[in-house]
Amino acid sequence: MTTLAQTVAGVRARLAEAGIADAAMEARILVGGLLVLSATEIFVGGDRLLDAAEIAKIEDAVARRLKREPVHRILGRREFHGLDFLISTETLEPRPDTEVLVDSILDHVRQFGDRDIRILDLGTGTGAIILALLDGVPSASGIGSDISADALNTAAENARRFGLEQRFQTVQSHWFDKIDGSFDIIVSNPPYIRSDVIPALEPEVRNFDPMAALDGGTDGLAAYREIASQAEGFLKADGCIAVEIGFDQRQAVTELFEAAGFKLLQARQDYGDNDRVLIFAKSVFDVAKQKKKLGIPKEAG
Repeated sequence: MTTLAQTVAGVRARLAEAGIADAAMEARILVGGLLVLSATEIFVGGDRLLDAAEIAKIEDAVARRLKREPVHRILGRREFHGLDFLISTETLEPRPDTEVLVDSILDHVRQFGDRDIRILDLGTGTGAIILALLDGVPSASGIGSDISADALNTAAENARRFGLEQRFQTVQSHWFDKIDGSFDIIVSNPPYIRSDVIPALEPEVRNFDPMAALDGGTDGLAAYREIASQAEGFLKADGCIAVEIGFDQRQAVTELFEAAGFKLLQARQDYGDNDRVLIFAKSVFDVAKQKKKLGIPKEAG
């Protein structure tokens, strides 16, 4: 019989030998996730004996990880903004830097007071962004759109798991094509990687993330052009549109939205101090007044 501590140590050694960074952390996440154990239980339960079925499950998962399949894809779920999201073949894993996008929007929600607000999430994937927002704002409801039926099924299942299905709707759409109505907040984490960069990405991304969620066209800006050119007709007068961007895209994306009649309200960086979030308002809206209302310094953005 093998103990939990011996198993975790063995997994760590095999991952490290394969050159996988953070092998110790990944071993704990992988084994803990497979056995439904918390980080604390992993640490204090080292003497627990594992049965043959548990060992076989871990062996299968390690074999997949050694082929560079990401840990959270093997587990089929990932935590985001305090919620445990299911992921699927045609969805990206929700990642920590995207929490900055959610938190930035939550900062802006207070401008709407107690009124009911409507949110549109373009390219929703797992539903991570909009469902985190609905979880944080009981007065909000909204739509998650995506071109992938698999992604929409995953988002709908996540909504059910979190008890948010009454305030969440899915629509299969290429950006705004099948969308009706107007929204207080439009949000998107669109594909923004240049097509020529994709072959050089890590195999965990290149081989396992859905290409439709990665490929932003020849300059990485194709999705932003689509969104910026159509968003005005779907955004309420005092609403805002927030997008996640690549680390080097702030100026280019800002210029696209400004050309479409928007003004930059705020820019936010991620945990690595890279430009990551841009929030725009309609140019007819008093951006200076809005910044003051939200406590954003004049020089911000």
